[in-house]
Amino acid sequence: MFQAGDRVRIVSCEDDPRAAGRTGRIVDEVPPGPLTEGRWIVHGIGLLIGPALCHTSELRPA
Repeated sequence: MFQAGDRVRIVSCEDDPRAAGRTGRIVDEVPPGPLTEGRWIVHGIGLLIGPALCHTSELRPA
């Protein structure tokens, strides 16, 4: 499980394929729920890439 502020590497991202291979930080204070369909919000991925929703299987600790 991840916590808010954890730095993660995005292996793949169904929401935004441009985020694959980049790193960002987890925004969520609590585990993801139905509002995000079980996906984590990752921010700080890149200058032209906004926050992305990624499944746990698409993320690795950085």
